[in-house]
Order: sequence, then structure tokens, then C-alpha cells
Amino acid sequence: MAPLEDLAAFAAVVRHGGFRGAARATGTSASRLSEAIRRLEERLGVRLLHRTTRSMTPTEVGGRLLARLRPALDDLDQARPS
Repeated sequence: MAPLEDLAAFAAVVRHGGFRGAARATGTSASRLSEAIRRLEERLGVRLLHRTTRSMTPTEVGGRLLARLRPALDDLDQARPS
């Protein structure tokens, strides 16, 4: 199973359209997020993102993973003490 941090990094990168936006939103570095995505793709053996110079979108597999992942991450966010 992939570490939760890598899965959350993937969701953040997709939500914010790239590494820089996700880094600003999560308070981490773009390089750290990029490394998390690389580890996740390596662990799963699939490419999760289409990367271009102007955009980043999930692949078909990445979109399916994200659809299953978002509700779980939302539940975790709601369970976190205020």
C-alpha cells in the first residue's frame, strides 16, 4: 500500500493543477511533491499524470485512483481535530 502522504500529494497536485500550486497550498516544496508522485507511480507501476510544460492532468488510471481517493481523504480531513 502506498503511504498516505504520497496519495495526498497526488490529490493535491491534481487539485491545484501542478506542483507549484500544490506546494503553496500544502506548505511544502514542489520538488518534495514531485518525488512523492515519482515514488507513487513507481510503487503502482503506472503513470498517474500527463505532464506538459503548461498543464498537469491525471491519466485515465490516475483519474480512477483520484475518484476513489478523494472521499477517503475528505473523511480524514473531517476527522482531524480542530
